[in-house]
Amino acid sequence: MTISNQFKNLRIEFHILQSFPVTCLNRDDVGAPKTAIVGGVQRARVSSQAWKRPVRMAMHEFGAKLGMRTKHVASTIAKACADLGATEEKANGAGEIIASYLSKDTLLFFTMSEAKAFAEYAHEKDFDTNNMKDKDVHKVAKKALNPAVDGIDIALFGRMVAQAADLNVEAATSFSHAISTHKVSNEVEFFTALDDLATEPGSAHMGSLEFNSATYYRYVSLDLGQLCQTLAGQNLPDAVENFTKALFVAVPTARQATQSGASPWEFAKVLVRKGQRLQVPFETAIKAKDGGFIQPSIEAMTNYLTKQEKLHGSLFGKQEEYTYGQDDSFNIDDLIAALKQHATGCTIEGRFDE
Repeated sequence: MTISNQFKNLRIEFHILQSFPVTCLNRDDVGAPKTAIVGGVQRARVSSQAWKRPVRMAMHEFGAKLGMRTKHVASTIAKACADLGATEEKANGAGEIIASYLSKDTLLFFTMSEAKAFAEYAHEKDFDTNNMKDKDVHKVAKKALNPAVDGIDIALFGRMVAQAADLNVEAATSFSHAISTHKVSNEVEFFTALDDLATEPGSAHMGSLEFNSATYYRYVSLDLGQLCQTLAGQNLPDAVENFTKALFVAVPTARQATQSGASPWEFAKVLVRKGQRLQVPFETAIKAKDGGFIQPSIEAMTNYLTKQEKLHGSLFGKQEEYTYGQDDSFNIDDLIAALKQHATGCTIEGRFDE
């Protein structure tokens, strides 16, 4: 049987410019702000992972029920088994064997619905680990997973289950590493700390921290067709709203207490389109103009997207374009309302066999 998914290959693409003052949003292994060489010069960089987790956590604050990414799979399943009456020994045994069929000392992305389903399966087997088979556990997981209920982040960010490839979920989102649109050199802050109870003058501790400041370009693509498929046609507009709100407010958490980075979006182009994904490379570093980098970055980004639209012709597939930050007549609530309209009517008929 084939499927009916009117959103197939339809994407919402976020092209975001966001400026931060003195910050260290994402640290490398020696505690310095991450960087990358782009166009032959050093740029500030924030990895996609550093922004994905804050987005996930913000989604929870906006009411989404999230999955769990954890190594504590066995203990989570064991607790669910204990809730069904298993003794501590049998609950722990069931949790350990079922967890071994799913992951081996790696983070697993799963939901409480799955954990409860595993416990019910163990209960049917009288919590006897000799009667628990890996293929049965995989079938239970596949049947129990419902991202629209308690794992919307699994649908958005995907998951890989090394022990059971059929439990993999294709991510509906693609995040680029955020890069500065311009050349950046990290700087060093020297600091001292005083002892409140000191009897002699002078500092009790000296140290240094690296930081930078930058205007970042962020690219995020949301595949509505993939999301509709994974959610089995359920609650797509709500998912788009929750994700967009989280994307708007989320900021990486590194050193927020000492180098606060609480800057909002400065400017964004949001495209609803079909066709291959398209991000702006900013291969040529922007030069400061009109007091900073944001205005020339806006010009470079919009000019690039306009040129690519012309070059792609009919393959660009644009259905709508929205501009945030140009003036205050179109705010984030307006953007969210507009994007939800593009996500209405998601239905799945039959099944996907691709």
